[in-house]
Amino acid sequence: MNGVGIHGFFRRVLSLGRKEFLIILKDPANRVVLFGPVLVQSLLFGYAATFDLNNIPYALLDQSRSAASHELVSRLDGSGVFRRVATLGNASEIAELVNTQQVLLAIQIGPRFEAELRAGEMAPIQAIVDARNSTTAGNVVSYLGSVVRAFNDDWWEQHGGVRVPLTLVTRAWYNPNLETRWNLLPALIATLSMLQTLLLTALSVAREREQGTFDQLLVTPSSPVEILIGKAVPSIMVGLTQSSIVLLLALFWFRIPMAGSLLALYTALGVFTVACVGLGLSISALAANMQQAMLYAFMLAMPMVLLSGMITPIRNMPQFLQHLTMANPVRFGVNLVQRIYLEGADLGTLVGDLVPLLVIAAVALPLAGWLFRNRLV
Repeated sequence: MNGVGIHGFFRRVLSLGRKEFLIILKDPANRVVLFGPVLVQSLLFGYAATFDLNNIPYALLDQSRSAASHELVSRLDGSGVFRRVATLGNASEIAELVNTQQVLLAIQIGPRFEAELRAGEMAPIQAIVDARNSTTAGNVVSYLGSVVRAFNDDWWEQHGGVRVPLTLVTRAWYNPNLETRWNLLPALIATLSMLQTLLLTALSVAREREQGTFDQLLVTPSSPVEILIGKAVPSIMVGLTQSSIVLLLALFWFRIPMAGSLLALYTALGVFTVACVGLGLSISALAANMQQAMLYAFMLAMPMVLLSGMITPIRNMPQFLQHLTMANPVRFGVNLVQRIYLEGADLGTLVGDLVPLLVIAAVALPLAGWLFRNRLV
């Protein structure tokens, strides 16, 4: 391709890109739809979509009323996690509080609690948990267990008991406080931008057909490849902008420290966004109208999120689904962002995630070009 040809190529691509940007951004409603939901969803996920518990309402039935039970209850009340909302006089009051969801937990301490402790016997504590949400119930039991174990160890040390010969000390790497938000928000940097980028690109050609401007592309000197690039570049830039919004919220609003470099992060996001845009353009070239494009995009987006590993670990999925995730760009995008953001991984250690994304892009973009070519001929 000579200089004139290269100049014409870039001129046509820039013209198509400018036209696509104008279509996307000229309507104020479109601008709100593109950037408003990303901001709102990031805040909602950051605050609401968390499995961490910092307010566990509980009811107490202390039949011992001893120094030992008082010490245990003080640990619960002073933990900052458990909040006592009821002190009961008998066990018959427990059912009403749990059934009406006034408490997540009811603790019953038996009348011989301190005597059993001093005698070196088992001193059971009954915990009744509202398990209608199994994840929350499991976390409640875990938090309670840690308080009881700490009390038990201190009790035997203070009262001349035998020291436990082995102590388990747990350290959590990359998320020291085990906050769900630390895992979730970096994953959303990739996921939320994918959802809207996929929909945006899926609607691009379908919108042309529905508005009657698709035929005008037939008479332009632009080739299918130039049309593909002209429509892909604005969507890639919008996707990276949406990722940046979530990144800024994670860094400065939720104060989640970033361990990796911005260069590595945006390189990974660029490859990921190109792969998603390729899928969206393939859908757009395939769909006959905007309704079909939206349907195809939503049908594809939900399984991509569910099979990304963001919600359920991939290793816990059936084997055939684990193989299926290899064609899912969100799986690799989420892993890339989380490892760069939390672990500080560099691109050299992330080849196993970058190569599949490049393969997906190398398949999806030519497929979209082939579909464009068939539509244009």
